[in-house]
Amino acid sequence: MNDNQTVYQLIGEIEGTRRLANAFYDIMETDPALSELLAIHPLPLNNVREKFYLFLTGWLGGPDLFVEQYGHPRLRMRHLPFTVTPTLKMQWMTCMDKAMELTINNQDVIKALHDAFDGLAEHMINTPDPSCPSQNHSII
Repeated sequence: MNDNQTVYQLIGEIEGTRRLANAFYDIMETDPALSELLAIHPLPLNNVREKFYLFLTGWLGGPDLFVEQYGHPRLRMRHLPFTVTPTLKMQWMTCMDKAMELTINNQDVIKALHDAFDGLAEHMINTPDPSCPSQNHSII
């Protein structure tokens, strides 16, 4: 990876970020293994797709489009109304990993993004899986 470029630039700026966001939701809508994840999203997904694109643009190092329109993302707060379990986190990561493989050609970028997305997704967990009562994910 080039240290002088943002991930946003490395994946193709507007077009690359839009492809990633759309691929993510296309996969979620069509992969039956992700039906539990899809179920917590309001349908149709047009609004969610656009907000995700706006968020990703700034998060990846591009313009802060989400912040300009909606203010600070406050991701944890925005996700608290939803039950986010470790299983849903894994479904989200599966969806994102597939989307990155389809839309990003640089394996170093994919690896770095996987790690960053994994930490972000882990932070969204607010409920243990019902089948694993010993999990202790606090709501901080």
